[in-house]
Amino acid sequence: MEERIEIESQNMDIVEAEFMTVKQSTVRAVEAGNAEMQQVCALSVDAEKSEITQGAIGFLKSNELNMNQCISAVSMADKAEINFSLCPMSIGKEEIKVKRSAAGVVIGNSVEVKNSAALIVVGKNIEGNVTTLFDWKSALAVTAVAGGIFGLLRLFLKK
Repeated sequence: MEERIEIESQNMDIVEAEFMTVKQSTVRAVEAGNAEMQQVCALSVDAEKSEITQGAIGFLKSNELNMNQCISAVSMADKAEINFSLCPMSIGKEEIKVKRSAAGVVIGNSVEVKNSAALIVVGKNIEGNVTTLFDWKSALAVTAVAGGIFGLLRLFLKK
């Protein structure tokens, strides 16, 4: 693995480095110790520490993650900070901070959400103001209604 790589305005396949700076590029896969990315589109990123600004990432795995103005399908980190971003699935092992973002599912041991919206938030300690689509009561009600409809359809469509 190379020590330090700087990439700007390129289309790359797989990039591996200890320290990496990528600007205005597309990369299929990134493996790095420390990755700084600005205006990058990547299919997967695996790094010890990731700092991403205005990026589009498919699958992101990092020990420390800081995302600003990004879109990521799945984000997994020990400690994650997500600002002004869209993340359908966000998982923080130790802690996750979501600020002014939209998320589908947020899971973490310690979850701090400020001025954000999410479908489901799961955590041991949850702080902040978040607009959720489902709380535990409405999730239970939706599940019961869906189960009842499914049961009736199976009963009537049985031959």
